[in-house]
Amino acid sequence: MNFQIQRLSAGLIFVGVPIGAARDITLRALDVLASADVLAAEDTRSLRRLMEIHGVPLAGRRIEALHDHSGAGVQNKLVAAIKDGQSVAYASEAGMPLIADPGFELSRAVIAENLPVTVAPGPSAVLTALAMGGLPTDAFYFAGFLPNAKSARRTALEALQETAATLVFYESPRRLGAMLRDAAEVLGAERRAVVCRELTKKFEEAKRGSLEELSAQYTGSAPKGEVVVLVDRGRLETVKSDDLDLALRAALEQHSMRDAVDLVAQANGVARRKVYQAALALKDVPR
Repeated sequence: MNFQIQRLSAGLIFVGVPIGAARDITLRALDVLASADVLAAEDTRSLRRLMEIHGVPLAGRRIEALHDHSGAGVQNKLVAAIKDGQSVAYASEAGMPLIADPGFELSRAVIAENLPVTVAPGPSAVLTALAMGGLPTDAFYFAGFLPNAKSARRTALEALQETAATLVFYESPRRLGAMLRDAAEVLGAERRAVVCRELTKKFEEAKRGSLEELSAQYTGSAPKGEVVVLVDRGRLETVKSDDLDLALRAALEQHSMRDAVDLVAQANGVARRKVYQAALALKDVPR
């Protein structure tokens, strides 16, 4: 393949690379990889392999490893190269840099020095999943990876209950069942969802159903490969404050506050956070 090997302006260029199928790379990305003075990558082996597939020569260049554990030394070296008039191309292991991937600290450091930053855009698992998921795309919220711990994960989900957009998560296959179970309990068992797996790869699939159905399918059965989870926005009913207070008073007579809040929230399709705040207010009101 012939590349447009040209002198690039000094600065940082974030390069989007395929999330699976190697042929999804853009022609501009190949030009940048062939032309940049300095190459950096989250995973040097992955970038080297991608360049080999497309016949992009290293031409004596070394690929610098820059990831969450590489320390400030490499970052400072790349910033210094840009200050010295060189072009630096950085690629994550897959997809777009900075989208649940390293690169932010490098971007911030380069911008802090008032040096140029640009992007050669490419594939994104977020947008790919949204396009094939079948859920509304007029508004979406990318929540990245949820916390590993159950309590922290449920707290994060509670904060998203009233988000008027399709929710997008990345998730580890081994935690998928637990995440879907918590999502069903916190966001609502009947909420529609999609589990997208191995996007653009040979075994690509999208499993659709309610959170309850998908939770049952994946509990105790971890899939293989990369996973993106889409969850439809909530269809919360409007409940009068007086009715909510009455329901809470009745529930609190027989249950702990936590159980009462859970029961009322689920029964009325109201965000748990809203019900909890109402319950706290009731504690200060004489019965």
